[in-house]
Amino acid sequence: MSRIETRTEPMVINMGPHHPSMHGVLRLIVTLDGEDVVDCEPVLGYLHRGMEKIAESRTNIMYV
Repeated sequence: MSRIETRTEPMVINMGPHHPSMHGVLRLIVTLDGEDVVDCEPVLGYLHRGMEKIAESRTNIMYV
């Protein structure tokens, strides 16, 4: 039996965040070739910016 090979272009999809309350925590940019993962680039979010905003109105001791 001969095997038929088809050429497909890689597909790039974004995965995450997985829950609306987790905005900005982690996003994965995944490159797929069919069902195979070819590349995965993690993008760390900006959750720390909210913590910095909270720290603006507090002293160092209060924040720690």
